[in-house]
Amino acid sequence: MNYSGLIDSLLKEKLISNQVSVIEIREILTEISEVITSGLQGAICEFGCYAGTTSLFISKFLEKSQTNKKLYVYDSFEGLPEKGSKDSSSVGIEFKPGELKFSKKDFINNYKKARVRLPIINKSWFSDLRDADLPPKVALAFLDGDYYSSVLDPLNLIKDELEVGSVVIVDDYLNPKLPGASRALDEWVKINKIKHKLRIVSDMAILKLQ
Repeated sequence: MNYSGLIDSLLKEKLISNQVSVIEIREILTEISEVITSGLQGAICEFGCYAGTTSLFISKFLEKSQTNKKLYVYDSFEGLPEKGSKDSSSVGIEFKPGELKFSKKDFINNYKKARVRLPIINKSWFSDLRDADLPPKVALAFLDGDYYSSVLDPLNLIKDELEVGSVVIVDDYLNPKLPGASRALDEWVKINKIKHKLRIVSDMAILKLQ
């Protein structure tokens, strides 16, 4: 299948929010296509979905590529939590508890409007998720939790479901307004001695396990 052509076609569609860019969506879909081509087992997981912009593009891509991979999405649907000490930034003062709130009902309605099959939705704070909430294996995880604990909690949760070839993408890695994202990923990699290749696109970190 011509995955590049499929991605080009999908990206002609309008984004329903400004929380992710076309460049970032292209990279995420490209990484998913490479995971599919490699034959790596496991699902696609998205931690932090907001209105479902990225979720919809992933779902459409999975449907049109005719893969058996499923999308799992995780979100509190309550907006941002309280910041922790590792999220402190002099340029990120606009991020407040409850900001970026988007209800599960409205998320589902966006799927209905797009006439796309719903992913597996788990409404929960990331700190409350357990192993039973995960698929048996994770081929690719996209983390858009903004804050240190909201990135580190999912990373710790999926660690045992990842394998060589799995991809972890962390949004806002180079965003000075949200320093907790990079701190969480760097700490997780160091503590767990994760063998990987890392590249940066826009302000996303794309980590492939070796």
